Amino acid sequence: MKASGWHSRTLPDLRFMDQEQLMDKEKLGGINPAGIIQTWKGARIWPQPPQSHVLLIGCNGFRVDNIRIESPGDSPNTDGIHIHSSQHIFITNSRIGSGDDCVSVGDYTSEVYINNVDCGPGHGISIGSLGKSGNIVQVENIHISNAYLYGTTNGARIKTWQVGRGYVKNVIFENLFFNSVDNPIIIDQYYCDSQESCDDKGSGGVQISGVVFRNIYGTSNTDVTVNLNCSKSTPCTDIKLQFVHLESVSPGNLVTAECDNAYGQEFVVAPGPCLLDS
Repeated sequence: MKASGWHSRTLPDLRFMDQEQLMDKEKLGGINPAGIIQTWKGARIWPQPPQSHVLLIGCNGFRVDNIRIESPGDSPNTDGIHIHSSQHIFITNSRIGSGDDCVSVGDYTSEVYINNVDCGPGHGISIGSLGKSGNIVQVENIHISNAYLYGTTNGARIKTWQVGRGYVKNVIFENLFFNSVDNPIIIDQYYCDSQESCDDKGSGGVQISGVVFRNIYGTSNTDVTVNLNCSKSTPCTDIKLQFVHLESVSPGNLVTAECDNAYGQEFVVAPGPCLLDS
């Protein structure tokens, strides 16, 4: 089967098909006792893979540096880089265009540092989706900085399924610039990819806390530039919006911020405020 027929397959179907996948680093331990980190550097990636271009699973200490990924925005499920069950991951100095998330952070992942990345086209830089199978989510200490996103459907995003449990905590999005992005800042605790799989908005949810959006500027294609859609039973807590200025791509159009069950603090934010007091 040719790769072009595989875009709708799920991740486990593709993990072992090395002849059709660009890079699948599974159970790679890159940190030795001296603290040296393995680096994959300076590659130009093929234009339309069967799914994720770069897949990091079970890695400890790995750096992806100075790579260029090019896929059209209408190529489904082609994450640029997907990270799962990994620690101490560095994504730096790279340019990524894809039909899905430029970089996505999956479950059981911590200590991820994404710096100086250009993203577009694509779905932005995302944490999630998490908790689809009702599992206990464990994601923490994620730092995204100095990124430029242009023409993406999302900017800085956290997405969790309502049936999930566990936590996402200690996340920083800072020094980001958006150019014509549809949803610049978004937390969605009710994420689902089809109406049939959506749970009702009852109890449960992944606890999201300690998230900072700092020094974020640019333009939005939509009227809602900040959308924090959190669960009533498991609200988002300790959210910080600091030095955020987002405006419409169309001069003169008003933009708004919408927060539901999101608690935290805001400082020099436009549009705003919308967070509930902690």
